[in-house]
Amino acid sequence: MSLDKPSQGATSDECAARVMDTVPLVMRFIRSQMRAHNAGFLSIPQLRSLAFINRNPGASLSDLADHLGVTAATASATIERLVQRNLVERYHHPQERRRIVLNLTDDGKYHLQQSLNHTRSHIADLLKGMSSEEISHIEQGLALLKNVFEQTELKSL
Repeated sequence: MSLDKPSQGATSDECAARVMDTVPLVMRFIRSQMRAHNAGFLSIPQLRSLAFINRNPGASLSDLADHLGVTAATASATIERLVQRNLVERYHHPQERRRIVLNLTDDGKYHLQQSLNHTRSHIADLLKGMSSEEISHIEQGLALLKNVFEQTELKSL
C-alpha cells in the first residue's frame, strides 16, 4: 500500500504508519515558520517553552523539562534567557518553596501569539488550493486524531 494516498479500509497499522510519516513533516513546517518569524530572536526550545507555559499557566520547571525532554538544568537555562527578555516570569510556589512556577508576561504572550498567527497564515495559504470537501476531510481526521491522543494523555495522568 502506498502511504501517499489514503485507501478505503486501511488497517490501524497502516494508519499509524501514515501518522508517523505525516506528523513529523507537519511539525518541521510549523517549527520552520515559527523560527522564520522570530528570525533569531527566539530558539525553537524557547518557542516551545512559551507555548507550553501558555497552555499550562503556573507550570513548574520540572513540568517544562519533561515536556522539552531535557534536564531540569537545561530547562532552567532556557527559562533564565526568557526571564531576562521579560517573556516569562518565574517565582517560588507559595506553599512549596522548592517548586518554581512559570507564567508568560504580556510580552511573552504577544511574541508567542505573533508567531502563531504568522504560522497559521502560512498554513492557510497552503490549504487555499484545496476544495471545501478536502478541507472538511482534514478537519474530521484531525478532530479524530486529537481525540485519540487526548485520551492517552488523560490515561497517563
